[in-house]
Amino acid sequence: MTLLERIEFPSDIKGLSQAELEQLCSELREYIISCCAENPGHIGASLGVVELTVALHKVFDTPNDKIVWDVGHQAYAHKILTGRREAFKTNRKFGGISGFPKRTESEYDAFGTGHSSTSISAALGLAVGAQMQGSEDNFVAVIGDGSMTGGLAFEGLNNAGSLKTNLLVILNDNQISIDKSIGALHNHLMKVTTSRKYNRIKKTIWDRLGARKIRTHVQNFTKYIKKGILRNTSTSNLFDSLGFRYFGPMDGNDIGQMVNILSRLKEIEGPKLLHVITKKGKGYKPAEEDQTVWHAPGQFDPVTGIRVSGKEGASKFQDVFGHTLLDLARVNEKIVGITPAMATGCSMNIMMAEMPDRVFDVGIAEQHAVTFSAGLAAAGMLPFCNIYSSFAQRAYDNIIHDVALQKLKVILCLDRAGVVGEDGPTHHGAFDLSCFRPIPNVMIAAPLNELELRNMMYSATLPEYDTIIIRYPRGTGNGTPWKDEPFSRIEPGRGVILQEGNDVALLSIGAIGHNGSLAVKAARERGVSVLHCDMRFLKPIDEELLADVCSKVDRIVTLEDGALKGGLYSAVSEFVASRNIPCKVTGLGIPDRFVGQGTPAQLHQECGYDVEGILKALTNG
Repeated sequence: MTLLERIEFPSDIKGLSQAELEQLCSELREYIISCCAENPGHIGASLGVVELTVALHKVFDTPNDKIVWDVGHQAYAHKILTGRREAFKTNRKFGGISGFPKRTESEYDAFGTGHSSTSISAALGLAVGAQMQGSEDNFVAVIGDGSMTGGLAFEGLNNAGSLKTNLLVILNDNQISIDKSIGALHNHLMKVTTSRKYNRIKKTIWDRLGARKIRTHVQNFTKYIKKGILRNTSTSNLFDSLGFRYFGPMDGNDIGQMVNILSRLKEIEGPKLLHVITKKGKGYKPAEEDQTVWHAPGQFDPVTGIRVSGKEGASKFQDVFGHTLLDLARVNEKIVGITPAMATGCSMNIMMAEMPDRVFDVGIAEQHAVTFSAGLAAAGMLPFCNIYSSFAQRAYDNIIHDVALQKLKVILCLDRAGVVGEDGPTHHGAFDLSCFRPIPNVMIAAPLNELELRNMMYSATLPEYDTIIIRYPRGTGNGTPWKDEPFSRIEPGRGVILQEGNDVALLSIGAIGHNGSLAVKAARERGVSVLHCDMRFLKPIDEELLADVCSKVDRIVTLEDGALKGGLYSAVSEFVASRNIPCKVTGLGIPDRFVGQGTPAQLHQECGYDVEGILKALTNG
């Protein structure tokens, strides 16, 4: 039996020796690599924080003491050590455990985290709430340096420093989120961590600290730290100005050092920030050498590190976006690209490689990305701002206040729309159609295939188009040729008829329409004639086409890979009701609940809009 197999809960770690802790860290890495090779996940970040995770659970009394993991990509070792070692084999699978911390899954998951920059605010709320009830538990927020670029992180720091609550923030500095971290904060942290003068002073400070017991010398120690660091670096100034005591930087991959420092910091009251340096992908050479790819590499051979290739033929929607953006930018010097730390994920890195001065990766800061784009538009540029659909929710007010209200032409491309698969409810792009439809001065479109996305992007640059949201799913299209195809204008707000019919109408929007086409063919074989329309635009919706449909059939089925409430189903129902048309409308899409993880096909089936579900709706009138 391995040492890891003897660890069921954090209490089993408490009595381990230094050598056993090192062995445990090694076995944890091997287990994470082995499981993720067959069952893909976010491997790089979790490999980097193995020692930090083990040290936290050794020093703190979890689950009474609370640890909040920012984003959750870092939490695999945490899950394995907290009663979910065997369950980790089902990580991100349909019916299995979540790939992120989840309060309903374990008492050790103090707060659910799937989006970045939330940990400090959440941990502060937990700490203040416990303090008000007389608790003396400890509270820790583990945040990556990429997540620290989010404005919410600084809002939390500012509030925590003023409240003087007993909170430890651990800044996990690995110089990368998914793509390489950027920005002034990152550059500053890099400068500090490589400073010889700073590290000489740090060693002197920690030698002094270790000479006497912490409890009797806290005051002198903190004065000494401030005097030494403030005189030689500006790092402490940043966090000290926010009311935090700054400690570090420390080697986050040194288990002995981590146990030592956390044990000491546990005794210091008030808000504290520990700056640790870790290596993303630590302990697995392929992940260390290509950290962007190994953030979430898919299936791979754990021995060789060779990744399993996906299906060939059809192009990913994100690559269609990336190549089309570059094609458009080559002929229009006003076009610029903006992404909040997702240059590779949305394929804006394609334009970035050729035109680095016209692509702006603003870090994990969706709100800033939108308002920055609005400023560019106000200056006469034509910004393409690409944000994952679920992350665009964070910039809702910016889209309303800074873009739509001022009628600024920003082309918002929302990648990963609809159910995204194994990342689950924190990442499904379920709400974009519904939440953006009520906003004035905003058009909303969704392409059926690769070529339609290319032409929508081209059309959006034309004068008759204003602010537009173009949303498309994760993964591949249906193989429609698009490369080197000449651009073709799409008339704003116009849908198209894909299949004539007279028994029932299917109105679909977006790539989920391919499921619809298969169901229409199957219905025809059963003697049901289906009129199938690709609506293309949710706003403005094609009222002329709707009127034509309602004149031909008395039953309509809508199909969307998004929330039923507020989306296409609602828009068509409103049209029919406002005109007193005697037509029954049935909606297929994401129901009024949060949908779990699984493959898109599994989730389509669960929600009732796989091919069989659509066929049932068409034939059971």
